[in-house]
Amino acid sequence: MSQTIGKTRLAYSRTWHYIDVGSDSRSLGRIASSIAVFLMGKHKPIYDPSTDCGDYVVACGCHDIHVTGKKRQQKQYYTHNTRPGSLKQMSMERMIEKWGGGEVLKKAVRGMLPKNRLRDKRLARLKVFEGTSHPYKANIVRFAGKPFTGDKPGPVMQAIEASKEMKASP
Repeated sequence: MSQTIGKTRLAYSRTWHYIDVGSDSRSLGRIASSIAVFLMGKHKPIYDPSTDCGDYVVACGCHDIHVTGKKRQQKQYYTHNTRPGSLKQMSMERMIEKWGGGEVLKKAVRGMLPKNRLRDKRLARLKVFEGTSHPYKANIVRFAGKPFTGDKPGPVMQAIEASKEMKASP
C-alpha cells in the first residue's frame, strides 16, 4: 500500500489549456493573471511553490488584445542594459506594431509569475499566437467536443456526468 497520498505521477502530469484572447471580454491583466495561475499549477490540489507542477497554456488571437483606458498609447515598456545612457522606452502601441500582441501578453504574464528560478521554465510553457490557428490542437483538453479553458467548472461537471451516463446506459 502506498503511503503517498495524491502526489502521484498522474497528479504531476501537465495538461494543455486553450485561451482565445481575441474573443475574451476580459482585459489584459485579468487574462494574464488566469494564465499565470495555470502556469504555476495553483489550480491543482498538489500545488507547492517550490515545485514546478504547472500546465501548458496556448493563447490565440493576441492581435485583438483588450486593454482599458488609454493604456495602448500611454503605457511604456523600459529596457536598460546597465550602461549609462542606454535606457530605452517603447509604448504598448509601438510594441504591438513591432512584435505583436503576444509579446505584450508574455510581458504581462512574466510580471505576475514569482521572481524565482522557475519563472523562465514556467513562461516557456506559454505558447502565444497572433491568429487563431496553432499546431497544438491535438493537445488541448476537451470536454464534450469543446476546448476547456478552466474558468467555468459547470460545463466540465456536466460533461463528466454525461460521459458516466453514456457508459452506464449500454
